[in-house]
Amino acid sequence: MAKKVKVKGKLKLYFWLLLAFGIVLTFIDIPIYFVSIISGIVISCFLVVYFVGILMMWLYFRRYLIDEMVNFATEYGQIQKQILKELNLPHALLDHKGRIVWANGEFEKVVGTDRGFGKSINSFFEEVSEEILPADISEKEINISYESREFRANIKRISLENMVGNSHFIEESVDEDFLYGLYLFDETALKIALKEIDDQSVVVGMIYIDNYEEALENVDDVRRSLLLALVDRKITQCISSLDGIVRKTEKDKYFLILRKRSLAELKESKFEILEEIKTVSIGNERPITLSIGVGLDGLTYSQNSEFARAAIDLALGRGGDQVVIKSPGNVQYYGGKSQSSEKNTRVKARVKAQALREILINKDQIFIMGHRMADVDSFGSAIGVYCIARSLDKKAFIILNEVTPSLRPLVNLFASNEELYPGMLVNSEAALNMVGNNAALVVVDTNKPSISECAEILNYVKAIVVLDHHRQGEEIIDNATLSYVEPYASSASEMVAEVLQYIDEGVKLSGVEADALYSGIMIDTNNFMTKTGVRTFEAAAYLRRSGADVTRVRKLFREDASEYLAKAKTIKDTNIYRNDYAISVCDSAGCQSPTIVAAQTANELLNINGIKASFVFTEYQGKIYLSARSIDELNVQVVTEKLGGGGHMNVAGAQFEGITVEEAIDRLKEILDSMIDNKEI
Repeated sequence: MAKKVKVKGKLKLYFWLLLAFGIVLTFIDIPIYFVSIISGIVISCFLVVYFVGILMMWLYFRRYLIDEMVNFATEYGQIQKQILKELNLPHALLDHKGRIVWANGEFEKVVGTDRGFGKSINSFFEEVSEEILPADISEKEINISYESREFRANIKRISLENMVGNSHFIEESVDEDFLYGLYLFDETALKIALKEIDDQSVVVGMIYIDNYEEALENVDDVRRSLLLALVDRKITQCISSLDGIVRKTEKDKYFLILRKRSLAELKESKFEILEEIKTVSIGNERPITLSIGVGLDGLTYSQNSEFARAAIDLALGRGGDQVVIKSPGNVQYYGGKSQSSEKNTRVKARVKAQALREILINKDQIFIMGHRMADVDSFGSAIGVYCIARSLDKKAFIILNEVTPSLRPLVNLFASNEELYPGMLVNSEAALNMVGNNAALVVVDTNKPSISECAEILNYVKAIVVLDHHRQGEEIIDNATLSYVEPYASSASEMVAEVLQYIDEGVKLSGVEADALYSGIMIDTNNFMTKTGVRTFEAAAYLRRSGADVTRVRKLFREDASEYLAKAKTIKDTNIYRNDYAISVCDSAGCQSPTIVAAQTANELLNINGIKASFVFTEYQGKIYLSARSIDELNVQVVTEKLGGGGHMNVAGAQFEGITVEEAIDRLKEILDSMIDNKEI
């Protein structure tokens, strides 16, 4: 039998109050009889009528009252349902699998009338997958797009435990029953407005002429003025066409202000101004190149200016002829197709040498380190800095953890001579234990803390000097007291050899020390065939005068038969991709230094006619190493940076973890395809 409907709550309290009031009157009526019998009878009659009225109301009007209340509740529920259905906010109910079980009219308009029921919400909104649905009662908020409209979606988990418990048709399960409520807030207009505001935001930039002195070196005065006027005109026309402002601040420097939308147009054109400026030629033998640094999305105009200054420094540090765009947490690179021009003057080397001397002469300890898995250039340049410290009567230590087989012959020349080089070589742990309060650190052949021999020591020394020839990337040693980074230099050993000549009256080198520096230059230039300039040969000549012996150096780096055969096999198995790019894999089995063999093979592959760049992979100690080489038709640094590596325009590399060689090759091919399709090559 169905349960009888009972009155409760405030309505029940109302009936009980009427009854209580009648009972109180009854008790009052008793003493009235003692005062006046007539008055007592009158009140008693009133009480009889009063109780009869209450009883009639309870018996005859209770059902009517309850029926009216039930009808009102039913109509109220229908009104609620109608309001929910017609609410101007798209919302829907999803089951535990993300399928639509109910939706209101606005939601149907968004996804299409009667198209959504029973379908997965993911079929309409790719961003809303089953995995992203909230696992607890808390709400989750995500941004989604659908048919050119932007929505902010709120998803809330709704428990059905109470409803299921009171149901006569649904049995309670062990797991909690629930639905998901999905609410869509249309933010299309807001996003458009924000995009418009963002497009109108101010972008600050700086333009530097990379080779001002060199380009005008052999140009007469009349043509020089005309050449500079044409350069000014090209830059002004380019920026003015984008509704920007450009002002010349110095003879080779410009300051510009743009809207962010205009910067997007420059990005789409791949910054054609870089190539157009090279076409300006009136008697100048060298084409003029530009470096552009842009700062945006800062909290203030001042911060944008700081970003622009950091970006232009980064562009110049990477060799120029490129654009660097810096925003909070992001750096983008464009261009960089030209070889960086070598400076004929040694003024900078002399100034840096004097600054280095002033820093080291006041220190008690000098630590020197290169990059992990040190190569000949890293160790050779470290030996050069060690000689500088010795000439200043300072204690110096070279941090070297792992010695590769290819470097072992050179290291043994110093390790076996403890009398001349007492305690010169130390590992990272020993260096951290030894470092004092008045110590200096010289970092050679790298500017990335993450790949240095001992990144921790950077936090323990107050004076840091960086000597590097690699193009700077986003990660740099930013707290260096002295930074000497020259991308045009062939090697760090060349830079140190120049500095050696300007320390006091010049530092005297022994034959083996000169051999170490000469080896670094020779290996990094592939026997003086790659990235060599006038100053490279001048540094080599200085080292030859100091006692470097070419024959000794050649004997130091002769190859094992197994490595020679591995190199031959790698060349044999080379795949020519898209007719221009040589890709191969060096088998590390049987090789003591597979990374060196891979680098040598990459150099050899450039001798094949028509090859623009070579890429050789090898697996070593659980990692995959890539050696990339080119002559002048492709900037391999840009390619390897997209793979998480870096280097020079002609010599670069990258490392991979957690993937196979085949997957690494596929990633390389995807990047080459993308660059070719986007005309970056």
